[in-house]
Amino acid sequence: MIEVQVKAALENVTAEQIDAAAMRLKGISQQTPLQLNRRLSRKYNAKIYLKREDLQEVRSFKIRGAYNKMATLTEQERRQGVVCASAGNHAQGVAFCCALLQTRGVIFMPLTTPMQKINKVEGFGEEFVEVRLVGDTFDVANAAARAYCESEGAVFVHPFDDPLVIAGQGTVGKEIYEEMQGEIDIICSCVGGGGLIGGIATYLKAHNPQIKLLGAEPSGAASMHLALQHGRVMTIDQIDPFVDGAAVATVGQHTFRIAQRLVDQVYTVDEGKICTQMVELYQNEGLVVEPAGVLSLAILDQFAHFIEGKTVVCVVSGGNNDILRYPEIMERSLLYQGRKHYFLIKFAQKPGQLKTLVAEVLGPRDDIVRFEYVKKTNAETGPAFVGIELSSRDDLPPLLDRFADSGLQYEKIESDDLLYGYLV
Repeated sequence: MIEVQVKAALENVTAEQIDAAAMRLKGISQQTPLQLNRRLSRKYNAKIYLKREDLQEVRSFKIRGAYNKMATLTEQERRQGVVCASAGNHAQGVAFCCALLQTRGVIFMPLTTPMQKINKVEGFGEEFVEVRLVGDTFDVANAAARAYCESEGAVFVHPFDDPLVIAGQGTVGKEIYEEMQGEIDIICSCVGGGGLIGGIATYLKAHNPQIKLLGAEPSGAASMHLALQHGRVMTIDQIDPFVDGAAVATVGQHTFRIAQRLVDQVYTVDEGKICTQMVELYQNEGLVVEPAGVLSLAILDQFAHFIEGKTVVCVVSGGNNDILRYPEIMERSLLYQGRKHYFLIKFAQKPGQLKTLVAEVLGPRDDIVRFEYVKKTNAETGPAFVGIELSSRDDLPPLLDRFADSGLQYEKIESDDLLYGYLV
């Protein structure tokens, strides 16, 4: 009996609650555009639409859940103040709502959060918000926020595992369904803690159970994928925080139960693939999107054969990307594509050695993009660190053959080598 009651409590997000959230959000969040992307539609022989949540005032969907939660607080709860933990986007949503509702808020963020997001939080929150940087991941910041709530009696605004937050995020699904008049085959959404896909799935499956809900997680933080595999919420010991908007080690109990019932599949995506998608979206459409924002697009290749002739909506969940991260984004993308490689090359102390590399080893489309000689003592005998960019991953085997024929002493540095982590 107790188990049944607990299960019911965990599954209490409904389409009617999402309708109520949409009423609260009128005039607060924007009804973001749903845009047909012609390039991707041609590529996949399908109708691919982008739901542009990066165009919200806080540049992500998070304003929806944060406001729906905070707008329902009592006067006493508002006087107590609110607390949240976030890698950035939820923090901006809560900060915006704090200023709008004139409610005091303390926001805990990981130390690894890009400065662009921290500055935005402080800007949106004005004098109503205090930012505290704690730990290297969302989960550490979340623990600190929980402890603060207990000691200060403040109200915790969870980034995903709260029915009111999930209902607020579900208004994304409501807007998609109404604009498309229900004519949707597949919706792709990013998955961090699961609030967005949980809300969307709740609304859409209530109106049309045939719509497929597909989730996308970064491979370095695939906590929902892990939970669904094992049938229970589990915590990942170590995560890659690069996709900061979706780098969650433990998904929510509410969101997990919804995903179990309503999400058809959750895919994982290599971080390098995510970076490649970011670059392609910028170069082709001029869109500046954060890593989590392109997750829904980055999984299309994994089921390309399945979507031919279908109508697919990909939720572009956020656009809070620090421009200072682009060198790392380009680096990860080129490595993922097999187009960038690093070598230690020992040049003999005789004329023409560098010329041998350029004339005999490099192909006509290969380029030296990094050349460092850092040895300080007995410098005439040390190797050089050389980065080479190729036009295609297929150019690597011929390059290695030419290295072997040249007589140059070299060692290829792989991305899992300790030296690679030090130099790159």
